[in-house]
Amino acid sequence: MDTRGSRPADNTTAPQMNFVDGVLVLEGDFLIGSVDGLLAQRGQAETIDLSGVTRLDTAGAWAVVTLERRIKAAGGMPKITGATSLQSDLIATLRQNMPETDIPFAPKKSVADRLEQVGRSTVSAFQKTMAIVGFLGRVVATIGGLIVRPGRIRWTAIVHHMQQVGLNAVPIVSLMAFLIGVVLAFQGAAQLRQFGAEVFVVDLIAISILRELGILLTAIIVAGRSGSAFTAAIGSMKMREEIDAMRTLGLDPVEVLVVPRVIALTIMLPVLGIIANFAGLFGGALMSWIELGVSPGVFQSRLVSNTGVEHLFVGLIKAPFFALIIAIVGCFEGMQVKGNAESLGHLTSTSVVLAIFLVIAADALFSIFFAVLGV
Repeated sequence: MDTRGSRPADNTTAPQMNFVDGVLVLEGDFLIGSVDGLLAQRGQAETIDLSGVTRLDTAGAWAVVTLERRIKAAGGMPKITGATSLQSDLIATLRQNMPETDIPFAPKKSVADRLEQVGRSTVSAFQKTMAIVGFLGRVVATIGGLIVRPGRIRWTAIVHHMQQVGLNAVPIVSLMAFLIGVVLAFQGAAQLRQFGAEVFVVDLIAISILRELGILLTAIIVAGRSGSAFTAAIGSMKMREEIDAMRTLGLDPVEVLVVPRVIALTIMLPVLGIIANFAGLFGGALMSWIELGVSPGVFQSRLVSNTGVEHLFVGLIKAPFFALIIAIVGCFEGMQVKGNAESLGHLTSTSVVLAIFLVIAADALFSIFFAVLGV
C-alpha cells in the first residue's frame, strides 16, 4: 500500500490513494486546490473505489479519468465504483470531452500509396483545368451576348476597373521596367566590354525589353497586384453571400463581376506594356550613357536603325492573352471561395501562383511559335 497526497487546502480533506488487494481506494476532497502533485502506485488495479471521496470537482474528475487511462495503457481494465450519480455524470462528461493523450503516428507510405497520391493529384489538376476552361467558355459566351446587346455592357464598371488595374499600376510598372533596363545595360556592358563591342548593348536592351521582358514582367506584376485583388474582391462577396443575392435578383454574376474585369484588363495590359517598354529603354539608355559613354543620340540612332518594329509587335501581341489568363484565373478562384477566411486566403495565393505560372508557360509557347515562324 502506498499513500501520497498533496498539501490540503483550507477546509478540505487531503486526497489520498490507497492500493489494497487490486482496488485503488480514493478518499478525501478531489478539488482543484488539492489534486496538484497527487501521485499513487497504480499497480494492477482492477477497481477504482470512489466511495471515500467526499467532494469532487472538474479537476478531481480529470485526475480520475487520467488515472483510469494510465491503468488501461498498462494493460488493465479498471472499473469505477462507489461514485454518486453526480460524480458519475461529471466523470462521464469529462471522459467524452478529453482529447486522446497519444497522437498516433502516421503510417509510413508505401510505393503504392505514393503512386495513388500522384494519381489523385493528376486527376485533381485535370479537373481544375477543365473547370477553368469551362469558366473561360462561359465568359466568352457572355461577352458574345453583350456584343449582340451592347446596352447591357456596364461601362461604368469597366472604366472603374481600368483605373484600378491600369492607371494605378503605372508607377510600379514604370519603376520595375526602368530598373530592368538599368540592370540589362550594366550587366551587358560588363560582358561586352571584354570584346570591345559595347555599342551592341543597345541591341541587347532593345530586343530583350521589346520582345520579352517588358510585357512578361508587366504581366507578372499585374498578376500579383490585380489578379489577387480580383480573387479577394469576388471571394469576399462570395463569403458574404452577395453573389447568391445577385442570382436571387436575376443578375448574372459573370456578367456583373467577371466580364468588366476581363475587358478592363485586356484593354489596359497592352498600354502598361508600352509604358514598360519606354521606361525600360530609358533606363537602359541612361545606364549606357553613364557606364559606357554611349550618348542618348547614338543610343537613339542605333535603336531606330538596328531594331525592327516587329520586335515591338511580338511583345505586344502577347498582352491580350496574358490579360485574359490573369483575369480568368483571378475571377475563377474568387468564385471558388467558401464561407471562411482561410479559404479566401488560400485561394488568393493560389490565384497569384497559378496566374504567374500560366503566363510564363504561355510566353514560352509564344517564343517557340515565333521561333518556328522565324519572326
